[in-house]
Amino acid sequence: MSTSKWIAATVVGRRQWTPTLFSIQFEAAGMAPFEAGQFARVGLLIGDEIIGRPYSLVNAPNQSPYEIYCVEVEGGPLSPRLNALRVSDALQVMPSANGFFSLKEIPGAKTLWCISTGTGLGPFLSMLRTPQAWQQFDHVVLVHGVRTADELAYGEEIVAIAQAHPHQFQCVKFVSRGEHSLKSAPARHTLIGRVTTHVEDGNLERLTDHKMDASAQVMLCGNPSMVSDMISLLEARGLKKHRRREPGNYTVETYW
Repeated sequence: MSTSKWIAATVVGRRQWTPTLFSIQFEAAGMAPFEAGQFARVGLLIGDEIIGRPYSLVNAPNQSPYEIYCVEVEGGPLSPRLNALRVSDALQVMPSANGFFSLKEIPGAKTLWCISTGTGLGPFLSMLRTPQAWQQFDHVVLVHGVRTADELAYGEEIVAIAQAHPHQFQCVKFVSRGEHSLKSAPARHTLIGRVTTHVEDGNLERLTDHKMDASAQVMLCGNPSMVSDMISLLEARGLKKHRRREPGNYTVETYW
């Protein structure tokens, strides 16, 4: 991959959530403004070429440093090396963020559902730290599904969002691998099982007292299995994918 379009960046902070789940904060002069929810292509010089992958930015557009939320893929060419980076190490980033998974792309609604699994939480944290989210929707429900409770990252940031918007915001967390893993998790609004199970039986809507219907916008970000199952559930309710030329009620970003 050509190095001509990349710009230099420097690691200024990192957080290690689990051995394989981590966040990297970096500074990079010359990056263009971005929309909350967009992704940046981040890379490392490996041998004589830069290996890069897209990562959603967690920070709001007016915040610095830049931050990405990552999972290490065993045997992957890039993520194990990113996980090994330390403060002051160098990395590369493309100067412009991209993507259409943003609030700018969807209409306002009574309720915004932000449904995520794993590192799919990242772009929602960026969105919910902007004024637009709270001007565009009456209520926002953030849903985050993980395997074990130690993967429930960004707890302090979510609490800060809740404190800033106490009458508009709710967060529901899901842990899929057993009640024993909840010992370190917040008890309130932390449920056992898969997100889709609690959508299918209506439990999530009863808990939050908000509907996932035509009065809502649903944004899905996470692993392909969750996204595929959620699409089936939403379309069974008569909801359609949102497109610029054909407005609908759900929007998708698929990744692990």
